[in-house]
Amino acid sequence: MKATIWHNPNCGTSRKTLAILEETNGVELTVIEYLKSAPTVEKLRSLYDRAGITPRQGLRTRGSPAEELGLLEADDEAILAAMAVHPILIERPLVETDKGVRLCRPQETVREIL
Repeated sequence: MKATIWHNPNCGTSRKTLAILEETNGVELTVIEYLKSAPTVEKLRSLYDRAGITPRQGLRTRGSPAEELGLLEADDEAILAAMAVHPILIERPLVETDKGVRLCRPQETVREIL
């Protein structure tokens, strides 16, 4: 099974999710450090659609400039556009497999799509 994790190595939950993926037999893993390689608006839209959540639900408000950028009251398109420019706004980790996408908070959520 192929799996892609949108990963932040400075995040404990992201590291724990990555460890679950690495320890699971049969997982062909791609790790994308999204702070270095930000996803496009289209990719983010697709990830959130497949996860069944809104961009607002995927918005990191703690430890990010979300409030300063006026995103707490913004619409989904404005949030997606801001995330593509400021990837620190993306709540992490997102994991994508053929079975779906999950925002893996807590990290055990990843098991739903393995």
